Amino acid sequence: MSSVAVLTPESFAEHRSGLKDQDLTGCVPEDEAYIPTYLEAFPPLPEKGAPGEKTGEPAAAWGGKIRPIKASVITQVFHVPLEERRYKDNSQFGEGEEAKVCLEIMQRTGAHIELSLAKDQGLSIMVTGKLESVMKARKEIVARLQTQASATVAIPKEHHRFVIGKNGEKLQELELKTATKIAIPRPDDPSTNIRITGTKEGIEKARHEILLIHAEQDKRAVERLSLEKAFHPFIAGAHNRLVQELSQETGARISIPPPSLPKDEIVITGEKEAVALAVNRIRAIYEDKKRKTTTISVEVKKSQHKYIIGPKGNTLQEILETTGVSVEMPPLDSCSETIILRGEPDKLGPALTQVYAKAKSVMVVEVTAPAWLHRFIIGKKGQNIGRITHQLPRVHIEFTDGEERISLEGPTEEVELAQAQLQEIIKDLLVRMDYTEVIIDQRFHRHLIGKNGANINRIKEQYKVSVRIPQDSERSGLVRIEGDPKGVQLARRELIEMVQRMENERTKDLIVEQKLHRTIIGQKGEKIKEVRDKFPEVIINFPDPAQKSDIVQLRGPKNEVEKCAKFLQKVIADLIESSFSLSVPIFKQFHKNIIGKGGANIKKIREETNTKIDLPTENSNSETIVITGKKSNCEAARERILSIQRELANIKETEVAIPAKLHNSLIGSKGCLVRSVMEDCGGVHIHFPSEGSGSDKVTIRGPVGEVEKAKKQLLQLAEEKQVNNFTAELQAKPEYHKFLIGRGGANIRRVRDRTGARIIFPSPDDTEQELITIVGKEEAVRHAQRELESLVKNLDDVVEDTMVVDVRHHRHFVCRRGQVLRELAEEYGGVAVSFPRTGANSQRVTLKGAKDCVEAAKKRIQEIIEDLESQVSVEVAIPQRYHRAIMGPKGCRIQLITREHEVQIKFPERDDSAAVSGQEPPPQENGEVSPEAEFVPRKCDTIVISGRAEKCEPAKAALLALVPITEEVEVSYELHRYIIGQKGSGIRKMMEEYEVNIWVPQPEKQLDVIKVTGLEANVERAKLGLLERVKDLQAEQEDRALRSFKVTLSVDPKFHPKIIGRKGAVISQIRKDHDVSIQFPDKGDEQQDLIVISGYERNVEEGRQAIQQLVAELQEMVSQEVRLDPRTHARIIGARGKAIRKLMEEFKVDIRFPQPGSDEPDKVTVTGLPETVDNAVDHLLNLEEEYMLSVTETETLAAYMKPPSRCGGGGGAGGGDDGSGGPAKGFVVRDAPWNESGDKAPDMSSAEDFPTFGTSVAPKQTSAWGPKKF
Repeated sequence: MSSVAVLTPESFAEHRSGLKDQDLTGCVPEDEAYIPTYLEAFPPLPEKGAPGEKTGEPAAAWGGKIRPIKASVITQVFHVPLEERRYKDNSQFGEGEEAKVCLEIMQRTGAHIELSLAKDQGLSIMVTGKLESVMKARKEIVARLQTQASATVAIPKEHHRFVIGKNGEKLQELELKTATKIAIPRPDDPSTNIRITGTKEGIEKARHEILLIHAEQDKRAVERLSLEKAFHPFIAGAHNRLVQELSQETGARISIPPPSLPKDEIVITGEKEAVALAVNRIRAIYEDKKRKTTTISVEVKKSQHKYIIGPKGNTLQEILETTGVSVEMPPLDSCSETIILRGEPDKLGPALTQVYAKAKSVMVVEVTAPAWLHRFIIGKKGQNIGRITHQLPRVHIEFTDGEERISLEGPTEEVELAQAQLQEIIKDLLVRMDYTEVIIDQRFHRHLIGKNGANINRIKEQYKVSVRIPQDSERSGLVRIEGDPKGVQLARRELIEMVQRMENERTKDLIVEQKLHRTIIGQKGEKIKEVRDKFPEVIINFPDPAQKSDIVQLRGPKNEVEKCAKFLQKVIADLIESSFSLSVPIFKQFHKNIIGKGGANIKKIREETNTKIDLPTENSNSETIVITGKKSNCEAARERILSIQRELANIKETEVAIPAKLHNSLIGSKGCLVRSVMEDCGGVHIHFPSEGSGSDKVTIRGPVGEVEKAKKQLLQLAEEKQVNNFTAELQAKPEYHKFLIGRGGANIRRVRDRTGARIIFPSPDDTEQELITIVGKEEAVRHAQRELESLVKNLDDVVEDTMVVDVRHHRHFVCRRGQVLRELAEEYGGVAVSFPRTGANSQRVTLKGAKDCVEAAKKRIQEIIEDLESQVSVEVAIPQRYHRAIMGPKGCRIQLITREHEVQIKFPERDDSAAVSGQEPPPQENGEVSPEAEFVPRKCDTIVISGRAEKCEPAKAALLALVPITEEVEVSYELHRYIIGQKGSGIRKMMEEYEVNIWVPQPEKQLDVIKVTGLEANVERAKLGLLERVKDLQAEQEDRALRSFKVTLSVDPKFHPKIIGRKGAVISQIRKDHDVSIQFPDKGDEQQDLIVISGYERNVEEGRQAIQQLVAELQEMVSQEVRLDPRTHARIIGARGKAIRKLMEEFKVDIRFPQPGSDEPDKVTVTGLPETVDNAVDHLLNLEEEYMLSVTETETLAAYMKPPSRCGGGGGAGGGDDGSGGPAKGFVVRDAPWNESGDKAPDMSSAEDFPTFGTSVAPKQTSAWGPKKF
């Protein structure tokens, strides 16, 4: 049985509010059962009242003045009286619990909270933020800062769920709105009392809202009727028309469960009177049908049930509509074939006739054919199967992948005819076609396919077969061959042979140095081609040079690979042997003789010795000839070249034995020493053995006399180096090293001067910190060693001595954590100096250490005391306001003066009282104290300099030189802002560069003066820099004036987009080429045709000419429309518009395709010069024709391989789903202002029908730039 359930507007509203049980699902959607009115679909906006509060009668649909949308940030202010404040005993407002609570709430909710205390000690709270944050913050503030009260309100238990709302949303909204906590009893609790906790005001608001909900629900009624499910179709009517009429007449919402739901309860909701009327009407229908109807049962094959049900149960609805008989179908998953017809006796006959007619109207037959044969049955581009479907269009033929059956569905006669034709095609194909399957290891598949499919394509064409090789992802070795029986067998044999050959293959890797790869390959691959020709079955792969790999891979038959590997190894061995190199120094004047006339000599030597000989170029200073080849051949070639030199001149070669350790010192830095010997001795050649060889033999070659002279000089130099290279080592404790070196290196310098030896102390990084090395002549080294050993011995003898130091000087030695004592210990061999404790009133100082160190330390202490006793203090009066400038960053200037003059400088404590009381004298310029100023030094102005009298005065002068001066520079007021720069960057840069302070007067004063303060030298530099900047700015102003030349050009607005170009490309190029600024009119401007060009006069004129020329070209252009099938648009446009851009550039035209949803989806507009437009249109039509062939082929194949099922929807889903079966009607409302009949959907894009909030309706405007994007 099939029936349709209806969901009325009232039942849908109650369903949304949670009235219906959760198990009532599957009802027909509201938009199919009921068309709402305009006022129901679009409730009018409220005229008055705060958001969330109920207002009076609704205004007209769009009649009243629409209020603008409010800002997302709101502010709420509320007051907590003193008696309701939870925290009243705060000692200071803003520091107690209230402030902590507010801070927590701000962090949690994101709202901003401000507290203020009224005169009556009440608390005013202002909360600012987004609506949701403000409501949450307010609720928490009231709960935590205000004393809480509670009250109860009783409403019927069945109304509680309306207070809670869907997923508790209504309850949360109430709690936020009223800033209260509302507790509703659980469903299993019989209590009807709802408890409200909060402030008195909040409780009253919450009570009012709950009672409103109760009153609203009290007016409604719900009625449930349990009627036999078999009679539901008579109550719903065909296509739900009867139940819809009942809903409209009574105003109640009627919900009938769908046939798929085993429930017989019909729910009616709405106003009490409407519900009662609907119940009476439904009962009357039920009683009438129960009395008049009878049933008959018939048996129909299960496979034919779907044709009786029809698509989405439409056939059942048609039978009900035409005969008034309900047809009850067994569930599709049951085995029953019994169908029950229920209706009045006189109408059962026609209904039964229709049932049988529908059952036998369609026939389904299956034809068996091997799955591999399916595509041959379909034919190329569906030709074979197309002939059958063309003759018998009502027959649906369905092929199933992987199955050996073909389904035919349609009228009985046509299906039988199509079946016969198909069987003939299958019989013919089985005679002409064959297939075979071969198992081939997956690793060979890519070799079978070949490069770019070369191998497999050759087999297909040669044997007229189809070969299917599985994808790698399938992990299958099954290769299928289909086609002519003879061709299949031949192709199978060739594939097996190829596999056997590949199974016999092997791969071998040869390790070959990468530097030899290019030599093996040869120029343009000539050498490797010879190898490949010799071993044609072997594939030789060299690695990519970027990989820096030494592996060369050989692949092919096993025996051939081995032979090829041996051959290549021999070639590599020969190459390595032939890459030996020798360098032979030959006098430059003999090079031409070695070359010979026309290169005869060198060519003969190369051929006879089989070597490569490279000579330096004529303009090179090098005399070295390089020979490359086998070692024995290279030595033979060298001997031949040397013999030529010997014949031409009296050349002698001799060897000298010099210890290898002296070779580097004889060569000298960058070879300077040995080069001087060679130049001094007439250009002889001196060759030292390579470093690390261990050889002592040095070779000298040249004229006989010069060779002897060079030998004598070399031996003399070697002897000197050996004599002066004597070394000795000495051990001394690291703490003695500073004493041995002495202050400023005085001690060690004396030892060096007396002995002439060089003494090397270990660096901090050396492992041997006690080792001292002495280098020089043996006698000098021995003398220096004896002196140093004597000094070290004396240092090892520890003595203790005392001296007298006045108590008033003790502090100097022990202050700064004993810095002076530490310096003494470091400088004088670790001597320990002990001063008496503070308050001991003793002048005795103890020194302990090596005797010499103690004596030296005593002497140094005495010098320090003399300095201290000769010290004087000089006072310098400088106004306190300059002290910080004098000190400099981190006191760097004062530290420099104290180091240079060996003095101490003490600044006074800062006195802020004078500045506060206004006694600070006016600032003095240039650091000079004028008589008029009557500068009276105060204690806070006096700086004290301590040191020797002769050093204090220079220090005082240096200090006074640091007092800043101020000078004025005349700069026009108009330039001040340019000097200051953006956010002060310009003036900050000048102050940092010149180390001065620059003062610019306030803009309102309009002064033409800038003051510069700093050191005199810095101020002078800053003045020059400032004047230079002024010159630059004045030049810029003049340039700006020249660049401000403007010209206005009138151009028709329709050409503006073309002048601008794609993404502004055209106008940007004009601006760049002519260095001008071009401004187009804004949309709101009155004169939309004016273009303003500004810049240099000449550039502006050129820019105007360029635009005028462009406009002239645009005026010559024409537009032509061409109709192209929309299915080809995407391919013509290409990926990301690449293809269409290329086409536009090629033909110099502009091509515009229609927007999606356009009324004319096939209209394409081409704009450009007449001849280019014609060419572009012809090209587009050719492309369309080419692409349509592909589109047609794809669609034809898809239609036969995976066609859509024509089966019905199962009959039990109800008639509410219109996913198919005609175009959608859209969203329709009744009684709308634009359509009284209500059967036409509104234009959602119309600004007049759907105006924007807060704006007036304006007529549509088109723009050259296309639609606006928001």
